[in-house]
Amino acid sequence: MAEASAVAPNADLLEWPKKDNRRFLHVVYRVGDLDRTIAFYTECFGMKLLRKRDVPEEKYSNAFLGFGPETSNFVVELTYNYGVSSYDIGTGFGHFAISTQDVSKLVETVRAKGGNVSREPGPVKGGGSVIAFVKDPDGYTFELIQRGPTPEPFCQVMLRVGDLDRAIKFYEKALGMRLLRKIERPEYKYTIGMMGYAEEYESIVLELTYNYDVTEYTKGNAYAQIAIGTDDVYKSGEVIKIVNQELGGKITREAGPLPGLGTKIVSFLDPDGWKTVLVDNKDFLKELE
Repeated sequence: MAEASAVAPNADLLEWPKKDNRRFLHVVYRVGDLDRTIAFYTECFGMKLLRKRDVPEEKYSNAFLGFGPETSNFVVELTYNYGVSSYDIGTGFGHFAISTQDVSKLVETVRAKGGNVSREPGPVKGGGSVIAFVKDPDGYTFELIQRGPTPEPFCQVMLRVGDLDRAIKFYEKALGMRLLRKIERPEYKYTIGMMGYAEEYESIVLELTYNYDVTEYTKGNAYAQIAIGTDDVYKSGEVIKIVNQELGGKITREAGPLPGLGTKIVSFLDPDGWKTVLVDNKDFLKELE
């Protein structure tokens, strides 16, 4: 009886991520020149500068950019650390993706602004989608995907993982995501899992890529984390701990308010070392007021 009663609370708790009000909020990464990157994203990609803040006592600045307001859209949070002009992106980070109705036109805009086009527009190998790849001034890769109108043009964050089945299970159990589709490409020796909270063509997705026989990647110091909203960081943190014990990863900041800001968060690493921060939904909206 004692064992049964011990199992039941965990089983109930593990249902929480599926019931929680979760949404991708933003992705955080570091850049060497904040104004230069803001200009590139606004002039080339058509993003809008949503807010900017300077924290001189901590020697850094942030800028938030996206295709819509932070209350409804996924955005980028760029971090500039005083005096640091470059970062190591590492081998694990893959790319971001932006959907557009005309890939060729967007590529020409990027080229005209001095951007680096690493793959010219054309159909994806083994498929019919038209894509291109470009790089921003810091070397981050952006996949441009030709699609119809969407409420969320900023549509993918791609990360490489060492065990795809384990990663899929982790994001399902710890974060309540759904596996939207799995793409097997044995001829190119990789498999992809698309994870998210809504359909792929309507919202942002996490693209997890497994390259055959590659189990570890370097993280570098450029890419930081993804932030996701939750209604209860404390309950969410307890779920993470249970899943960490089963699949790996660890809590990096216990659930609670941030000093000076008051916003409640919990942060953790997945089994591959990728960081996620869960942010209290109400506190996040207060930050935007």
